[in-house]
Amino acid sequence: MSEKPKQRVWARWVVLAAIILGLFLFTGFFGIGLGIKAIMPEVFLPGEKLSETPLFGIPGLYMSNTFVGLIGADIVVFLLAFGVYRGVKSGKMALTGISGAVEALMEMLHGITESTAGKWTKLIFPWFATITLLVLCANWLGLIPGVETIGFIHEGHGEYATKELFTIGNLKIQTIWDYGETAEADAMTTEEHAAEGEEEHHGAAVVPFFRPASTDLNFTFALAIVAVIAVQYAGFKSQGTAYLTKFWNAKHFFSKPIFGFIDWGVGLLEIVSEISKVLSFAFRLFGNLFAGAVLIFVMGSLVPIFAPAMFYMLEFFVGLIQAVVFGMLTMTFMAQATQGHGDHEESHA
Repeated sequence: MSEKPKQRVWARWVVLAAIILGLFLFTGFFGIGLGIKAIMPEVFLPGEKLSETPLFGIPGLYMSNTFVGLIGADIVVFLLAFGVYRGVKSGKMALTGISGAVEALMEMLHGITESTAGKWTKLIFPWFATITLLVLCANWLGLIPGVETIGFIHEGHGEYATKELFTIGNLKIQTIWDYGETAEADAMTTEEHAAEGEEEHHGAAVVPFFRPASTDLNFTFALAIVAVIAVQYAGFKSQGTAYLTKFWNAKHFFSKPIFGFIDWGVGLLEIVSEISKVLSFAFRLFGNLFAGAVLIFVMGSLVPIFAPAMFYMLEFFVGLIQAVVFGMLTMTFMAQATQGHGDHEESHA
C-alpha cells in the first residue's frame, strides 16, 4: 500500500524537474540556457513529397508524409484488432488496458447501430466501426511529439536558418535556429557563421516525415467516396433494384402528372444529395483537423510553454468527436438507405 503513494510523489518530482529544466535550457532565464526561440513553421495544404521518385514507377504517385501517416494509422488499427483478438481468445471475462477501451468503444458503437438500423445491424456495424477506428487513429497520431516537427530541412520563408547539432556518418542532424533581430547576429560574417557550424542564409523550413492523414484532403475525400459507396451498397442489399426508384421515380408521371412530376423532381434532388454527401464528409473532417493542426502551430510559436498543452487536450477531444461523427453519419445514411420509399416499400415487404 505504501509503494503507490511513493511512486506518485516521485513522478510529480520528475515532471517538475523536467519543466524547470526546459525553462532554463530553452528560454534562457537568468542568462542560462540555449536561448532557443519558438518559430512559426510553414503550413502546407497538400501533403509534402518525401521523394521525387514515383512509387512503383506510376507517374504522379509519390511517397508523401500524409501517406506515411495513413500507413501508421493502418498499423495501429491492425495492432488494436490483434490485441482485442488475443484478449478474447485468452478467455478473460473482461479485457483491460487499451484492449478493454477498444472493446468498450465497439460495444457503444454496436448499441448505437442496433438502435438505429435494427435487423440491418450486422450489415452496417462493420463499416461504422472500421471507419470510426481508422479516423480516430489517424487523428490521434497527430498528437504524438515529433509529428510534423521532425523531417527534411529545405529552404523556405522567414528569418530562420539551420544549425548543425551533430553528424552520424554521412547523416547530418540539424535544427532550425532563430537568430533573432539582434545587431550581434546581423553583424556576423560568413566566416563567423561557418565557425559556429551555422549556415548564413535564412529561410529554412521543415518537410516533416510524418503528418496526420486527416489533414490531407486526398484522404478525407477518398474515405468520403468509400462511405457513400457503402450507403449505396446497403440500399441495393436491402431493397434490390427497387432502390433505384429513390433516384428515378417516373411511375406516376403520366397517370398522375402533378404527383409524378414531384416524385421525379425529388429523385433528382436525391442524386444531388448523394453527390453532396461526398463533399460534406470530406471537408468536415479535413477542415476540423487541418485547422486544429494550424492552431497548435500558432499557439506553440506564440506561447511555447504551458499554453500548447491546453490546445493538445482540445484536439484530443476534437479528434475523437470527428471520428465518431464521420462514422455515425455513415451509419445513419446506410440505415436510411435500407428503408423503402413510397409505395415500392410495401411491394418489397
